[in-house]
Amino acid sequence: MKQLWKPFGVIIFACVVFCAAGNLRQKNNSETKNPGTSGRLDTSAPPQEEAWKTQADPSSLREIYYAGGCFWGDESYFSQIPGVYDVTVGYANGSTENPTYEEVCSHRTGHAETVHVQYDPSCVSLQTLTKHFFKIIDPLSVNRQGNDVGSQYRTGIYYTDEDDLETLKGIMADEQKKYDSPLAVELLPLTCYYLAEEYHQDYLEKNPGGYCHVDFSGLSEFKN
Repeated sequence: MKQLWKPFGVIIFACVVFCAAGNLRQKNNSETKNPGTSGRLDTSAPPQEEAWKTQADPSSLREIYYAGGCFWGDESYFSQIPGVYDVTVGYANGSTENPTYEEVCSHRTGHAETVHVQYDPSCVSLQTLTKHFFKIIDPLSVNRQGNDVGSQYRTGIYYTDEDDLETLKGIMADEQKKYDSPLAVELLPLTCYYLAEEYHQDYLEKNPGGYCHVDFSGLSEFKN
């Protein structure tokens, strides 16, 4: 009996370990949005130089807000552009105060997943940033980017400085020339912006395997 029990016990132990590992993978996958196949974080992209940030004058920084679908990939993309000082993710231009992610996903708040980009205009221009915004979205898609569907995934550019409006209109006009159908990109003043929960901030840096619809190949122009 003892000789028969030993191999049988080993088999049971191996099955328990395998099942536990499978449950752990399933739990980890449930914590991310539905995975897509269109884009992944390009870990080969050069990290942004951080030294200049310590010398940058915060009062000289400018800002722009982009809604381009799931904000995880948008944040990672803009963070890798030289001259960008900081990027956060949040909820913009909705009708409720301090919404939660769950409330935004209910489609009752009117908010769009948005990134707040602070940049040094002596290092990178609004034109460059906005042209890169159009590289990572489908500008004709209504309330959808990649696998994400809903009004919170609409595309938009939200400005806080009226002086930026003419520049943004010019870029929009140039982009429109590429298509027969009208762009589905809002161009509006920012009415409100609320930071998303902490676990959304720098999400792809914390979770490199997380879902991302963004194509990072546009960053190649910044490689040395």
